[in-house]
Amino acid sequence: MLDAETTTLLRKIFDEVCAAVYRDDPGARVHVASKLLESARNGEISAESLKLVAQRALVDAPTMWR
Repeated sequence: MLDAETTTLLRKIFDEVCAAVYRDDPGARVHVASKLLESARNGEISAESLKLVAQRALVDAPTMWR
């Protein structure tokens, strides 16, 4: 289980990275969220590293708009 500080950080990064993603495109958002959670659970809690994880996940995310 993640602590409150890490959860807040994950939410902030997710919101930043997914700001331009259509709400009607849940596949991309779910992909980014799952990669962020996976990294945090593996001990990665640096804001810079997590943001890179989220950005890479967004590029690789399945989407109906490509």
